[in-house]
Amino acid sequence: MALPPCAHWICSVKMTVVGVLAGFSVVSLMTFGYLSLDSLKNSSLEGKDAPGRIQSGEEPQQTQPNPQPHIIFILADDQGFRDIGYHGSEIRTPTLDKLAAEGVKLENYYVQPICSPSRSQFITGKYQIHTGLQHSIIRPSQPNCLPLDNATLPQKLKEVGYSTHMVGKWHLGFYRKECMPTQRGFDTFFGSLLGSGDYYTHYKCDSPGVCGYDLYENDDAAWNHDNGVYSTQMYTQRVQAILAAHDPRKPIFLYIAYQAVHSPLQAPGKYFENFRSIININRRRYAAMLSCLDEAISNVTLALKMYGYYNNSIIIYSSDNGGQPMAGGSNWPLRGSKGTYWEGGIRAIGFVHSPLLKNPGFVCRELLHITDWYPTLVTLAEGQIDENTQLDGYDIWETISEGKRSPRVDILHNIDPIYIKARNGSWAAGFGIWNTAIQSAIRVNHWKLLTGNQGYSEWVPPQSFSNMGPNRWHSERVSWTGGKTVWLFNITADPYERIDLSNKYPDVVKQLLRRLSQFNKTAVPVRYPPKDPKSNPQLNGGVWGPWYKEDENKKKSKTSKMGQKEKKAKAKKKANRKKGQSSNCTSRFTDA
Repeated sequence: MALPPCAHWICSVKMTVVGVLAGFSVVSLMTFGYLSLDSLKNSSLEGKDAPGRIQSGEEPQQTQPNPQPHIIFILADDQGFRDIGYHGSEIRTPTLDKLAAEGVKLENYYVQPICSPSRSQFITGKYQIHTGLQHSIIRPSQPNCLPLDNATLPQKLKEVGYSTHMVGKWHLGFYRKECMPTQRGFDTFFGSLLGSGDYYTHYKCDSPGVCGYDLYENDDAAWNHDNGVYSTQMYTQRVQAILAAHDPRKPIFLYIAYQAVHSPLQAPGKYFENFRSIININRRRYAAMLSCLDEAISNVTLALKMYGYYNNSIIIYSSDNGGQPMAGGSNWPLRGSKGTYWEGGIRAIGFVHSPLLKNPGFVCRELLHITDWYPTLVTLAEGQIDENTQLDGYDIWETISEGKRSPRVDILHNIDPIYIKARNGSWAAGFGIWNTAIQSAIRVNHWKLLTGNQGYSEWVPPQSFSNMGPNRWHSERVSWTGGKTVWLFNITADPYERIDLSNKYPDVVKQLLRRLSQFNKTAVPVRYPPKDPKSNPQLNGGVWGPWYKEDENKKKSKTSKMGQKEKKAKAKKKANRKKGQSSNCTSRFTDA
């Protein structure tokens, strides 16, 4: 069988995988590129029967059913709503189309408009206002990360026996070691800590002179992988190696957070061949990246089948936010782009593919949100959610698997008290209920309300992607005259947000403003510290990584305080002992 087109084989020496799985580590497997169907069939298991592996000339071996499913969560980066075949894209995505058609398409599914917030909500099941990440992303030089007091999804899965692995982009902070993926529930981590970087060199500059290497193997820089392998392919190789080494009779959680199709727009040359007709160079590069990503997921699915995981697996595919038209993405016919709370920024591609679905092959139009995966997956894994854990997500498995109604009736898209750029916003415009200068968005049933400055709000049709500048793209430029700071839409009837109903239904506006106010009462303070100059990779061996160290004076102060406490405790114990001895003696003499 021919090699998968997305593979890079470094060594031309013919060899079976007999020695590979037995004699090499998981890391060394990566140097051989994608595992093709032929290589899997000629694996090291020819001589010995291993659980879930196939032998030469046989069908994949079936493992004993495990009540706990294997969970594979694939998160694409910046993939626009239209950038998938079954949404009418000119970019062909045969693997994604097939998996979605055989599973359940999620057509009323929402995420957050930028990277860190979506990832934080997936891994905690909580809105941004409940983790302090309401504003922007976690930036490389900020001493900030996902709050350590939040139990993460992989931690909950580990509690019930799952092996947990993350491959790809973290982007949830790393300024101290406790923030690293391996400290937040993952047995292994292979990927990048930052939000973006070069696909080949894995190098990233945050500002002039503040540059460093960003590829990690668990808690250490993975310098041995700095060999020019395209990240989409490299991450897929690692996933294949993990599946090859794991026993499929034991549950596994794989979080695969691909870097694609986030900028910079880079792809291996051969993927451009099918997209020469696309005039705009950014769109053409984006198409090549997406084509390679589609093929990578084909290879992941093949590995799941070949190693005996597939029949007891749940594959979830999601984008983390909307596409960026200036970087090749398309959200047409939705309004807006990445970074906004218009539908183009938050309505995402999503589907579930699994042999465990009771009613596959249909389209789910129930209201769903990225926070819902946390309780859904913990429940499927037979885990427990503590009663005092205040989650914002719901268990939606019956909605997806059986077509039942969603338990969700609303979504707080966000309240960002720092982003108050709407100069005309006021309490008066919010009927004395809400300050409309604050950027916020909420969905309740069919209604969606937005306040504040919502940013880029135009519709960019697909035919606009030419080499002409953005001013020549289309004639649907939105005027901001009148200083508008409140919008109301019936998203069910008007998913493209073309008809603002805020003036027509003031009572609905008031109801949603009150709901915003209620949510805001539960918000925790925003975590958005200034940059720390100590974060510069040049001070850390040229690598982006944990840099925070407690101030020596604070350490001494803590040590001193602890010492004083210990002395007091010892003195107290000594006094109690003497009291006890005295009373014991007295009682003895009395008894005598």
